[in-house]
Amino acid sequence: MLNRKKWLLKGADRLLPLVRRVPFAVQRLALQQALNRCLAEPLRDGEFEVLRGRWLCLRIPDLGLSWYLTLSGKGLRIAEHAMAHVTISGNWREFLLLASRQEDPDTLFFRRRLVIEGDTELGLALKNLIDSLDPDVLPVWLWRNLERAGKGLAA
Repeated sequence: MLNRKKWLLKGADRLLPLVRRVPFAVQRLALQQALNRCLAEPLRDGEFEVLRGRWLCLRIPDLGLSWYLTLSGKGLRIAEHAMAHVTISGNWREFLLLASRQEDPDTLFFRRRLVIEGDTELGLALKNLIDSLDPDVLPVWLWRNLERAGKGLAA
């Protein structure tokens, strides 16, 4: 089983950087729809209001990707470029560990595996928001796969 996990991680390390070759318009469409659909309940409940009129940059250096997110009247909006109020950076593996809850967010930030730059108050509010999101807001199939991938990475 370990060989299979190593093989899958090596495959991901080779395939994921290809996402940067996908035209940004396609990335934006896929991400906006997925985020707004998956996070519909927290968005309705106003949990993302902290982003209204402010920009978060998510930077994944090992993939060569950056996305800028804000909250608009229609939900989360993604742009290719914006003046970021806060930037959260980390490699794809750290974001997977965060999303799958296999690693404590405070540990990831304390060990500088994820880095907040800019408005740290906003960054900490967003970190706490992400940490507080119930996995039940995600479709079951998505949560299971995230959890499985995170466990494989953590092992």
